[in-house]
Amino acid sequence: MALIKSISGIRGTVGGSPGNNLTPTDIVRFTAAFAGWIKEQKSGNRVVIGRDARISGQIVSQLVTNTLLACGLDVIDLLLSTTPTVELAVQREGAAGGVIITASHNQKEWNALKLLNQRGEFLNADDGDKVLKRAGSEEFTFANVDKLGAYSIDESYLQKHVDAIVGYPLVDPDAIRQKQFRIVVDAINSTGAQFVPALLRALGVKDIILLNGEMNGRFAHNPEPLPENIVELSATVLKTKASFGIAVDPDVDRLCFVCEDGSVFGEEYTLVAVADFVLGKRKGNTVSNMSSTKALKEVTLRHGGQYFPSAVGEVNVVNKMKQVNAVIGGEGNGGIIVPDLHYGRDALIGIGLFLTALSFHKNGMRSFRMKYPDYFISKNKIELSSNVDIALVFEKIRKKYKNQPTNTDDGLKIEFDNDWVHLRTSNTEPIIRIYAESNFETTAKNIASRLMQDIKEFI
Repeated sequence: MALIKSISGIRGTVGGSPGNNLTPTDIVRFTAAFAGWIKEQKSGNRVVIGRDARISGQIVSQLVTNTLLACGLDVIDLLLSTTPTVELAVQREGAAGGVIITASHNQKEWNALKLLNQRGEFLNADDGDKVLKRAGSEEFTFANVDKLGAYSIDESYLQKHVDAIVGYPLVDPDAIRQKQFRIVVDAINSTGAQFVPALLRALGVKDIILLNGEMNGRFAHNPEPLPENIVELSATVLKTKASFGIAVDPDVDRLCFVCEDGSVFGEEYTLVAVADFVLGKRKGNTVSNMSSTKALKEVTLRHGGQYFPSAVGEVNVVNKMKQVNAVIGGEGNGGIIVPDLHYGRDALIGIGLFLTALSFHKNGMRSFRMKYPDYFISKNKIELSSNVDIALVFEKIRKKYKNQPTNTDDGLKIEFDNDWVHLRTSNTEPIIRIYAESNFETTAKNIASRLMQDIKEFI
């Protein structure tokens, strides 16, 4: 169905023919290219790997592992893990890089290899391009029998990750424990079923209701934690009279909440609420991608800091955070990046900080949400065929709206007074994403609908 190559790795649907899908041939070729890049960096010989609970995860992991070993690299396997846990482990092990086997929010037929450098961060554009070119030309060699890599398993990083969050200076387990929260967790049949409850228990939460807790990769619903996909979580929060609900994606780098009345807190506001809390303790700057709500900018300015937008993508957010020395950042999809823990989206530190902030709020989650402006983002997408000239389509749209302020750093962003729309192709799916924000839901939907019609017309 699809094979998408980007600077951060390779993603596709499992099965089918090489070059068009994620097949064993593609996995070996791309992993060998990454191994060649690792050797070229001369930053060590060890690679950390981990995977989510996808059906294809074990097969893909074995192919990755054996390819790395055949290239002469040592492998530290975390087995079932999360994206932020692997990122943290690369740092702590002093490894030369990492591979996370997950297709994040994509459905069960997808899988992917996410590639990390020696800092536990996604590869930048230059390094990612080198790996892609190496894979395309098959510029890699394998080790002889005396120089094959060594394999080891390390299952200690769940506890190490939890300990790092419990011990983080701004996380207050005592305050959380005293609230006696009842929390419903939708783990979407992946590793969040193991990691999120373990963290909550360490934070003093005893009353945990787990949904979709069997780690079999047969996702009970679309795994992207959007409002339309977490209706079971909302219903269960109401039915059990829980304090609130938590939803994560399969690799636990995205985070959203459901209020005690069953309403969605809003994944855009996960970062806003956490940033508000952090900025109240530490003055500084913030970063989010340009598809994220303007509420973060408003919160940042209120605390005396500066807000900076980045192109979409974790690596772009991280690069901008480093440039402006941001104390907190992330993406509007519920991805929280806390730089002094590690430079990666991490739902687990997001939970620790969010629950701490909520613990100091006198009333419940719905009241907590009312602290922040009620902007609405309409999120839409259009599927693409392989022969569409996206650059030409975007240029025609830019000309149509030439009297409006535009930004072409990442796709096309158009501003309409206090509203905006952002059009960009996805790095992970063959689609155009159309995000529009306004103070009013109908206005945001109308803006998005108008631009979607423009796209279809110009295609």
